[in-house]
Amino acid sequence: MDLPINTHDSGFYDGFARAVAIPGKIIVTLIILWAIFFPVSAMETLEVANSTIIAAFSGWYVYLVAALILVCGGLALVPQTGSLRIGPAGEAPEFSRFSWFSMLFGAGIGIGMLTYSTGEPLAHFANNPDIIRGNVEAVSAEAVRSAYMWTFLHWGFGAWCTYALVGLAIGYVSHRRNLPLTIRSSLAPLFGRSMSGFAGHAVDVVAVVATILGVAVTMGLGVQQFVAGLHRIGMGDWLMSDAGDGTMTASAAAIVIALLVLVGASTLSALSGVGRGIKWLSNINMTLSFGLLALFATVGAGFFGLQLLGIGIWDYVTTLPANSLTLFARDGSETGDALVQWQLDWSVFYWAWWIAFAPFVGMFIARISRGRTIREYVFGVALVPAMMCFIWMAFAGGTAIELELSGAAEGRILAAGISDQLYATLAVLLSPEAAWVVSSLVVVLLMTYLVTSVDSAILIVNTINGAGEDEGTRRYHILFWGVALSFVVGSMLILGGIDAIRITMIIGALPFSMVVAVMCVAILKAVIHDLIRKHHGVPTTAEACEEWLEENKRPADLEPSQSS
Repeated sequence: MDLPINTHDSGFYDGFARAVAIPGKIIVTLIILWAIFFPVSAMETLEVANSTIIAAFSGWYVYLVAALILVCGGLALVPQTGSLRIGPAGEAPEFSRFSWFSMLFGAGIGIGMLTYSTGEPLAHFANNPDIIRGNVEAVSAEAVRSAYMWTFLHWGFGAWCTYALVGLAIGYVSHRRNLPLTIRSSLAPLFGRSMSGFAGHAVDVVAVVATILGVAVTMGLGVQQFVAGLHRIGMGDWLMSDAGDGTMTASAAAIVIALLVLVGASTLSALSGVGRGIKWLSNINMTLSFGLLALFATVGAGFFGLQLLGIGIWDYVTTLPANSLTLFARDGSETGDALVQWQLDWSVFYWAWWIAFAPFVGMFIARISRGRTIREYVFGVALVPAMMCFIWMAFAGGTAIELELSGAAEGRILAAGISDQLYATLAVLLSPEAAWVVSSLVVVLLMTYLVTSVDSAILIVNTINGAGEDEGTRRYHILFWGVALSFVVGSMLILGGIDAIRITMIIGALPFSMVVAVMCVAILKAVIHDLIRKHHGVPTTAEACEEWLEENKRPADLEPSQSS
């Protein structure tokens, strides 16, 4: 119940743990300089990493995420562990269920949903493991069912149990034992006060770098779709350039201008704090998101979307154990190589993305979940947002697929790049005037999601650097991370497009994936030992310990044990 973290008490780093803040800044700065001044070397290195390091650790990502689903499910379903509260016994949750669900929706769903709600079902409609094996024909009615099975796999429990586990590991010990709300606290049940020193600093630095790279992927996707939207509503042909594969992508000039606007707005919002900028933007996000979803449900593939939702959930649940543990291996055949490459491009990328995003989303969820039981927490974090993802994919993606199957789209949606497919769907579905209006609203929604995600990530990075405290003078640090993030995204997009950011993120997420694995063990130990303490009448929360010390008139300043 005591994890002191040394912070500086004056100067530029007042209130910050310099052993975390400075190394994190150095690592991110070196990545930026490497991409800008040595682009050829950077691209060659990334290509080598893509074919060696990532492939070597693909099994690690696949089996780790399967383990996270199993641990989260076990903690929620076992009666004794599920009833434990994330905070003092009897404490009521800080937020209502509606507000809590709304914040969960805003934390982990947004830019990715707008890009992949149409993009992923269409991609698997054209190519997925069943198509590669020759079981179904690409771009046919028979390919739709398998397309949704794989889409739901990537946006279901794998994503949300990753967030839930990280958030639970942090929140459980922070709220029950009054430890700092930071990544290292989650490992205190295993390593005790040794996490105050070098090991704890290293864990927080890894989390900072993973967060920046994870948000960079989200930002990169959002910038490309933002520029594509501006092009769709008539802001100029200069915004797009030929990608060389028949699709159009954002031009270098458009990327730079978009980043200046979006990251500038994000930094200003972060400077205004959670109570004003982030809260206001989140309300806009929620309203516009449900309005867009209602459009697809009523004007688009309403009944077809409902069918996809029901069948997709059934297929997902019944195949979850097998698909979660499936690791394709090269067998020297063309089919085997294609299956391995598909898994690297989709499943492994997603698992790394969720892990890289987990420090940011996990800490946010831990912050807003005080007072809930483990069972309510896991079900709320894993089930509700996953269902929202499924609904979005079914109605938005289902509309795009139905337009292609009926011939109305004439291949225009499939031919568009992934960042442009949502706009292409609206262009086919609606009249030109209506499509322009709705596309303009999507551009606004994208901007608010981008700003919300980036400013929240900047504030979380500062909280990690500030030893769990989010107060104090941090304006210069907010500006640094805003500028650094824009340079990471801009340099990588110009260097090699979104693929360069994806590869960098997968590599950057690898160290934090090791931390997540240890978190699994730590939260299991913390929960099991609390059950043992509870059985023997020993206090299990900081507040209960203080009451016990007062009742027994014991000195409260006794040196706490390593395992407390």
